[in-house]
Amino acid sequence: MTERTIAVIPARYGSTRFPGKPLALIGGKPMIQWCYESVRKCPLFAEVLVATDDERIRAAVADFGGQAVMTSSTHQTGTDRIAEAIIGRDADLIVNVQGDEPLMSAAVLTQLVNRMRETGAEMGTAAVPFSKTDRDPADPNAVKVVLDQRGFALYFSRSLIPFPRSGGTAVEPLLHWGLYAYRRDFLEQFITWERGALEGCEMLEQLRALEHGACILVMVTEESSAGVDVPADIQLIEKQLRQRGMLVDGR
Repeated sequence: MTERTIAVIPARYGSTRFPGKPLALIGGKPMIQWCYESVRKCPLFAEVLVATDDERIRAAVADFGGQAVMTSSTHQTGTDRIAEAIIGRDADLIVNVQGDEPLMSAAVLTQLVNRMRETGAEMGTAAVPFSKTDRDPADPNAVKVVLDQRGFALYFSRSLIPFPRSGGTAVEPLLHWGLYAYRRDFLEQFITWERGALEGCEMLEQLRALEHGACILVMVTEESSAGVDVPADIQLIEKQLRQRGMLVDGR
């Protein structure tokens, strides 16, 4: 029996570096709409939801015909918000797609869901070699991941890992995508765990899973993601949209 899979996009209005980011206009459309429409292109999702705590975001989603779920404003992480959003919903696999990824690849989403179904992994994510991106591995906003021989995560860090020591064998670093898939029972357990020292240090919640002995499947893809961290990133996204023929004359 095929596992029922839904996608949830956590979106909050407050942001230290970019307040109101989900509603920032990209080619005349709010970023959350670009993200939602990209995710809808994946044929494996029975539902796509936006989980938010802000009426402005809920209204914007309703305006373009999307489905939004209001959640508590006290959540510390997007994972906590997703866990609330799926209460009472039929879902075996839940995919967390960040609301600042307006060019999310439907092909990567499809591949990740299929890998989760094939392997039975409790948690999964994706990564791409830095050579396939325009990101700098030294950038602390670009999260790196290293894998074991089975393709499961050993560690995630904002620092450069693995470190290329002089005389050592070169290993290309992998850029982690802000994309997660969870089995429902694992997600419900994950949100009960206390934040560990590593998560508190790097401010990466996936480290909580590793600190508690969970295994995170990492699907390595050749496609790069395009996230929005600061307002200046909007222009870069619009440039990519024009290159793909999805924007003409800025519209």
